[in-house]
Amino acid sequence: MTPEEILVLPSMPPGNPSYPSGPYRFVDREYMVITYESDPNAISRMVPEPLQPDGSGHVLYEWIKMPDSSGFGSYEESGVVIPCLFGDEPVNYTAMMFLNDEPPISAGREIWGFPKRWGEPHLSVATDALTGTLEYAGQRVALGTMRYKHENKSKENPTERGKHLMKTQVNLKLIPCVTGAPRVAELVAYNLTDITMNFHYSGPARLHLVPHVNAPVADLPIRRIIEGRHFKADLTLPYGRILHDYLEAG
Repeated sequence: MTPEEILVLPSMPPGNPSYPSGPYRFVDREYMVITYESDPNAISRMVPEPLQPDGSGHVLYEWIKMPDSSGFGSYEESGVVIPCLFGDEPVNYTAMMFLNDEPPISAGREIWGFPKRWGEPHLSVATDALTGTLEYAGQRVALGTMRYKHENKSKENPTERGKHLMKTQVNLKLIPCVTGAPRVAELVAYNLTDITMNFHYSGPARLHLVPHVNAPVADLPIRRIIEGRHFKADLTLPYGRILHDYLEAG
């Protein structure tokens, strides 16, 4: 391979790249998001400076089903998101994610710094309850339930529809050098685009988290459940931008 051929490869491995070039389109991407109140000290320990927790004490536990994802296929995901501030801007910081598909694990970590590991999440309707589970290494570590389509939020003001998906999302991207030293240490951000909301419901929810050393979702303990949200959207995940470079700042 020539240098020119190498530099246009979309990803590793060079002979069979894990994922194509972006941006990436998702159709019928379905979410269950359970918002709960947690321990502010536990939240602070998980949030990297210069991000700051937004002071609400809230944590978002998510299940996402992605049946039609360009370049990635069909897979499911589960993880923890913390509402934060970057300066004066409200953002969402992704603390941990678990999913069952190699291409989005590789792309997520290498491009946007998503904190992705292999797990077995599952989101489905069980009779009258939307139900999310997460297993890691054969052990159940999360169970979420929500009443199915109780309060329709799709009738809200069109200018507000999908606004929660437009919020800036932030990840901590860490990539070591072959020497063992850090090569990339950045806070990176992205904003979803081309969003079409298909439906949006809210309602009562419950969440159970089990301590596990390799899937520590329970490290942010549940004090009180705020609400559940269930929505489906078509959207595009574009490339992002660097907010803070720890190596330059150091």
